[in-house]
Amino acid sequence: MSPEELKAKDRRVTEAMNQRNLAVFDEVCAPDIVVHSGLMTTQGVEAYKQALSQAFTAFPDLQFTIEDQLAEGDKSVIRFTESGTHQGDIMGIPATGKQYHLTGIAIVRHDPNGRTAEVWLEADNLGMLQQLGVIPAPGQAS
Repeated sequence: MSPEELKAKDRRVTEAMNQRNLAVFDEVCAPDIVVHSGLMTTQGVEAYKQALSQAFTAFPDLQFTIEDQLAEGDKSVIRFTESGTHQGDIMGIPATGKQYHLTGIAIVRHDPNGRTAEVWLEADNLGMLQQLGVIPAPGQAS
């Protein structure tokens, strides 16, 4: 796939997440996709969709915005922003009702058919936990 086709596919995935259309993941992801993040590693498209469903339940207004994109060879890179309101339990953290906004980068490897095969996510999860009041921010009393 060309760099422009890879970037278009990444935009389609982002749009699907914002619309909660997880059926798109069956089309655009390899069945054995691996998603690495600072929080966990998810293997398989069904496990990935389950993790996304949990996030959408905890943050019903969760939205992603692509800020920058690059693509070369079989990889694409997305710099994104993410925001949402914590309305449900996630990872043992009860709902706080607080909003967060974070930045992150995703590196995506595509298989020869153009499907998403592997993703490495780096996001400001510490900043998110501070904004939600789960972890004190620097200078705040604990």
